[in-house]
Amino acid sequence: MHSSFTPPRQVKIGAAAAFVGSTPRAIRHYHEIGLLPEPERGGDDRRRYGYEDMVRLLWIRRMADAGIALDDIRDAFTTPRTASVSADSGDGIAGTLERLEDSLAEQEAELRRQRTTVQRMRAEGSRMGLLSDFVTERLKSLPEGSLRQADLDSLLVTERIFGPLGAAVQATRFIALATHPALREDSDRVDDAEEALDDSVAVDDPRVLQVAVERHAFETALQTVIEESGLAEDEDALFDAWDALHPATADDGEGDLGSGRREPDSMSAFEAVGRMPYAFSPARLRCVELAEELSARASSGTGSTA
Repeated sequence: MHSSFTPPRQVKIGAAAAFVGSTPRAIRHYHEIGLLPEPERGGDDRRRYGYEDMVRLLWIRRMADAGIALDDIRDAFTTPRTASVSADSGDGIAGTLERLEDSLAEQEAELRRQRTTVQRMRAEGSRMGLLSDFVTERLKSLPEGSLRQADLDSLLVTERIFGPLGAAVQATRFIALATHPALREDSDRVDDAEEALDDSVAVDDPRVLQVAVERHAFETALQTVIEESGLAEDEDALFDAWDALHPATADDGEGDLGSGRREPDSMSAFEAVGRMPYAFSPARLRCVELAEELSARASSGTGSTA
């Protein structure tokens, strides 16, 4: 039976866009950038698209959906098919596809990283999941809610400066505090005393040395708990695990926890420390110096500072 249907020889831009799954605006943009030649216009001064135009629009849509940039699609259409392109030059559509594949691989890796982070957040039920898995693995044995927000803040900053290994080592401190309530109370007391050393306190005020002595005593007690509880041995295992995951290279520096393994947008520890603001008064900074001097003297067995 003969069909009475006769396909149109040409269609207007709305019909063309609907057929290829695009929009009239997109097709007009193709004309503007030279991706699709301007078709002839009818008596009503509207564009008319024929079979060849539609085929080209379909290929443009498929290539764009694959992630190929419009400029590269245009080059692919304008480059003669018989043109000789060196395989080593990276030019032409072959080079474009190679670059596209590399880009998609990077996006795929980033999506996997983001999904892992979301899964950690769901599992942890807190912002702890935003820390690296190396750090969260270190903290997973702690009871829920035993870490304070200030602890997480500190770990976040440390990870930014010294990397996941540095933050995982620092986590030892918070594990000890979370599992020893009396030690946590002492920590809070010393922290409050240090915060009281504001800009109204002179550097040579006797309270500065007094708080420094308290800080030194607390840090000594904390280190004793860490060693007696076996957490120090766990730290040694952390370094072994990190080295297994990140074998050293010739570019790695000595003594830098993040050296040779930084993310593209990261910076050296020295740069990071210089850019992270802390509202410490001169008296509090002097207190920190004195506490460090006391620790150094205790380690060397030379006695206390004056």
